[in-house]
Amino acid sequence: MTNLSVNVNKFATLRNARGGNMPDVVQAVRDCERFGAQGITVHPRPDERHIRYRDVRDIKPVINTEFNIEGNPIPSFIDLVLEIKPAQVTLVPDSHDVITSNAGWDTLRHKDALKEWVRIFKNVGIRTSLFVDPDPVIIKAAAVTGADRVELYTEAYARSYEIDRENAIRPYIKAAEAAARYSLGLNAGHDLNLTNIAYFQRNIPGLLEVSIGHALICESIYYGLENTIQLYLSQLSDF
Repeated sequence: MTNLSVNVNKFATLRNARGGNMPDVVQAVRDCERFGAQGITVHPRPDERHIRYRDVRDIKPVINTEFNIEGNPIPSFIDLVLEIKPAQVTLVPDSHDVITSNAGWDTLRHKDALKEWVRIFKNVGIRTSLFVDPDPVIIKAAAVTGADRVELYTEAYARSYEIDRENAIRPYIKAAEAAARYSLGLNAGHDLNLTNIAYFQRNIPGLLEVSIGHALICESIYYGLENTIQLYLSQLSDF
């Protein structure tokens, strides 16, 4: 079975829109785990427009599953991750002004910097993953950095799924094969939802984890949070 890590950023987005503490992000983390999530993901950005650094510190003591912190490795982010020591850090090359992540790392161009960041985190026992496009060349270069895993950026798959899912999945299968060839663990995320997740999971060999936030929270408005998490777990099951 592929593990489900719930990205709780959107709970913070809703809270921040009104002020106060509704919804309570820490309680949302507890509930996601209680409803079956096998991990929690946060993506703090410099402007703290959703998850704040304080939230990350507040969440850490209540996590009973796997904590994944993702973001651009600017100095303040590096310091936060080293302080919190999550199970996994996912490095994402998003600039400060993007609405959401919109590209994977160019692991050839940024090889030296990525090597140093990976070294910093692995030295304190944090599993390190790189957010990448489904390109075998990029994945081969990711392995050279010393990263433990790659997370495949799945927006292109999600965008093309309804049009031609066989063509949409093809580059991701090749990327998964490359990850296995270079001994990299495989995660995936971005725009995966209840419509397209099962086909992706069943066609991608070695998929260890998916990180899902925006779609899952939107679907929860209609189905309820507990039911939605259970629906994802069912879709991700091998049985």
